[in-house]
Amino acid sequence: MRFSAALVLLAAALPAFAQPPALRKSPEFTLTDANGKESLLSSYRGKVVVIGFVYTTCPHCQVFSAVLEKLYKELGPRGFEPIDIAWNDNAKVLIGNFAQQFGVTFPIFYSTYDPIMSYMQFSIMDRPVVPLVVVIDRKGMIRAQSPAGGNGDLQDETKLRALIETLLKEPATSARK
Repeated sequence: MRFSAALVLLAAALPAFAQPPALRKSPEFTLTDANGKESLLSSYRGKVVVIGFVYTTCPHCQVFSAVLEKLYKELGPRGFEPIDIAWNDNAKVLIGNFAQQFGVTFPIFYSTYDPIMSYMQFSIMDRPVVPLVVVIDRKGMIRAQSPAGGNGDLQDETKLRALIETLLKEPATSARK
């Protein structure tokens, strides 16, 4: 009987361990463009950033990037900055064509599996579904992110827009007393 109760408690606790916490300081991440030039994610502090970890060949990622482009044109002047980070095979050589083909004017970088899994705080047992989405506020705090198994909420234009607009209303720094 005790064993069964322990299993029930463990099963109830597993989802808490399986999901990385959304509200946390964004770890540093090195952004590398198609020319090999590196910059840091922290250089975007003060803006509301949405990262799309994408495959250039993924139809869902292509649609998501088009949504980000639309939001960028509308909300960019208010401090919104989308970033795509491609991580499929040959992403370095594919991102230029991807940007041109899908009319992406915001920054596109490339990376590899391990740094992305570490950034997202996923386990090696996770099998991520793309696009993975991360929303970072002006203070550099991750306010929302996709679970490894995917979730359409952050890919939904209406829901994503509402979240971005809410974050754009927040100050970049906290008031000091």
